[in-house]
Amino acid sequence: MTQDTPAHEAAAQALYDARVGGHLLAGLPAACRPATVDDALAIQRRVSELVAQPVGGWKCSVPTGPRPVAAAPIFAPAIRTASPCQLEGSGTLAKVEPEVAFVLGRDLPARTTPYADDEIRAAVREARLVLELIGARYVDPAAVTFPELLADGIANLGLFVGPVLPEPWQRALEEFPVTVTRNGAAFATRDGRHPDGHPLRPLVWLANYLAARGDPLRAGQIVTTGSYCGVIEVPVGEPLAFAFGDLPSLAVTLTRPA
Repeated sequence: MTQDTPAHEAAAQALYDARVGGHLLAGLPAACRPATVDDALAIQRRVSELVAQPVGGWKCSVPTGPRPVAAAPIFAPAIRTASPCQLEGSGTLAKVEPEVAFVLGRDLPARTTPYADDEIRAAVREARLVLELIGARYVDPAAVTFPELLADGIANLGLFVGPVLPEPWQRALEEFPVTVTRNGAAFATRDGRHPDGHPLRPLVWLANYLAARGDPLRAGQIVTTGSYCGVIEVPVGEPLAFAFGDLPSLAVTLTRPA
């Protein structure tokens, strides 16, 4: 684990201030911009300390060369289950990602050998259809480096938790169409495909990654595993329904603060 430095503290403070102040950054100042993934994770950890809220879940994906660690905590107050669901920020459009998430039924503590797929499945209490709520603390997230995105929690604004997905291990979760309706009328259709092949794969990676660094997944936490169709921009203030193929549908109205 990288030792915290004054640069980490400065970067974390800038991101925390953007969170609580509701303003966006062009990027982190050059003097404290994370150069490595380890720097980014140290900043991410310090932001969590400053936020001082319990971690209710995680977002994750299987690492790649450009993204050797892809995980970020989701704070419990940002995990919503009731509609209307209020979002931070402003604007008539919101960014969401349709995903499958897993709720842990028991802890997966640190140990010397990695957890196997069947052990992870056995630890899952239930699967849920969810929307990841997207909102970076940067004016243009595409213009900053991946370590800057990682330090900021990879643009996570929160999670809306939809219906239970019965018997998830008996279903084909690799791909399905995602259809969005707005006030009952067709709004968007996407050919959904899980970015890591199957949502179990990132869950297994995250469970072993967190256990290895001494911050394991806990019973009750929810892990969301990547969008089936990237970001969808949807209207705020109108009833929306998301159909995940022939799986249960998710209904929500997103709102902004008055």
